[in-house]
Amino acid sequence: MKWRDADFKSGIDKIRAVLIYGPDAGQVDEYCDMAVEKLAIEKDNLFALDSDELRDKQDALFAESCSPSMFGGRKMVIISNAGDASAKQISELVSHPGLCATVIVTGGDLRAGGGLRSLFEGADDMAALACYTDDARTLATLIRNELSASAGISQITPDAMDYMIAHLGVDRGITRGFLAKIALYVDDKRIVELSDVEKCLPDTGAADMDDFLYSLTAGHIQQTMTALDRLFYDNKESNMLVRMLDMHFKKLQNAVVNGQLPRLFWKVEDKFKQAMRIWSETEISNVLIRLNELERQLRTTGMPAEILMRDFALKLSLRAARLAIKRRNM
Repeated sequence: MKWRDADFKSGIDKIRAVLIYGPDAGQVDEYCDMAVEKLAIEKDNLFALDSDELRDKQDALFAESCSPSMFGGRKMVIISNAGDASAKQISELVSHPGLCATVIVTGGDLRAGGGLRSLFEGADDMAALACYTDDARTLATLIRNELSASAGISQITPDAMDYMIAHLGVDRGITRGFLAKIALYVDDKRIVELSDVEKCLPDTGAADMDDFLYSLTAGHIQQTMTALDRLFYDNKESNMLVRMLDMHFKKLQNAVVNGQLPRLFWKVEDKFKQAMRIWSETEISNVLIRLNELERQLRTTGMPAEILMRDFALKLSLRAARLAIKRRNM
């Protein structure tokens, strides 16, 4: 079965296993925590392992999954970072007649028709739940709900909302952490203004990310690599940068194909419009394919992530610069 949020909340206690996957790692973690809470799983009844450990810990996995709890209560098994290569082993587990634990499987951005998604989407007693990064509409709703409804904020100024939409959304956990911080910061005045957002979401880090994303797609090579230097200096992870690039190119794709400009902070609007003139629909589609391949390489090859990311960013910014020259000469 394919699930949405409401299905998960109402049906998690009725199924054998659920696959929670997608590029928003924070949202994946949220659903895992929600499952543990809704099923009242005690610490002694929880068995967690990474998909890389499936072969080495297979006996322990089946022992935990197919034996009643010594302490009473429901048991749960969580298999993290799973991919299609693990589909056969996971299938053997979730189809075992002696299974007496709820199985939670988490993964990244899995392809449609792949082994894992097909396994969970095609079963009546299992489900798959996708966790995609928030777009401008869902992010704005989340911000209003977290601040206005939950924290009692009476007003969010338009420029503050635009700034948050431009700099949040790649990871639900990071977004909620920031919103909790800003709610405390403006507790007395009950109004969120741009100056408040800039203070709680440091402008240097946000500016470095903007410089990286928008300079890269506009073909500004030196700015791209300098911004990337700063991001790595601030301990930003390559996996997160890949997710940000993926989201950025999808925004660009929607603008190029459908003519729909996203809500842009004024400082980056010119570079985004420049990128729209540079990148064609075909070029963007090719980049999205390469980003998926880069994410796979970061997970599986063992090569230094920073080297892979620097190489990718340099080649892509060079490509944008060449495309810009070609467009000007046409």
